[in-house]
Amino acid sequence: MSLPTVVLVPGLLTDDDLFAAQISGLADCATIIIADTTQDDSISGMARRLLESVEGPFALAGLSMGGYVAQEVMRQAPHRVTRLALLDTNARADRPEQSDQRRALVAQAQSGSMAQIADQLLPVLVHPDRLHDDALTHRVRAMAERVGLAAFARQQQAILSRVDGRADLARITVPTLCLCGRQDALTPPKVHQEMVDALPAGVLVEVDDCGHLSTMEQPHAVTALFRYWLQR
Repeated sequence: MSLPTVVLVPGLLTDDDLFAAQISGLADCATIIIADTTQDDSISGMARRLLESVEGPFALAGLSMGGYVAQEVMRQAPHRVTRLALLDTNARADRPEQSDQRRALVAQAQSGSMAQIADQLLPVLVHPDRLHDDALTHRVRAMAERVGLAAFARQQQAILSRVDGRADLARITVPTLCLCGRQDALTPPKVHQEMVDALPAGVLVEVDDCGHLSTMEQPHAVTALFRYWLQR
């Protein structure tokens, strides 16, 4: 019997290494596809590319910017998705000060390096106790280098122009897992609770001792929760 397809959508400045633990940990129960979020400068374009790259129905999970893409997939083709997971993300559009910060980061990247941008972002990406985890921080920097400046600028433009999706959540009827690190400084538990309150079939799980990059910071816990999600 063929395994169900699960599409995982990376966030800003991340690639398949964001989901390394889940790719290996779910290999026995799912066919994993990693969406490409580096080619488009709009969330709608990323969603269209994802839909064109996958055949048939699939389960869908996105982290951070990947969660924005996942929500857009639900607007474009909800009939394709069997279940949804929104990790360390948000349904709101940027506040003006957040948009200004994004533009400043792109300008800074143009005169510096992607590793420097990753270093600047790390304090809000991971739990404070992991800032001295050399293996983890090296992986985060390496992902940023692989994504590169041009894709980073496209991704930030996509995030800047995204829509506020809170009103659309009520139309998502598939089982939906909202998962976040309890210490996520970028998208804290309260914004996930807001999504769960609007979702007809949503459930919230907070992961202890964890920041924004939950799949990397608490890989075993998140993989176990994904198994639960796939079997709901």
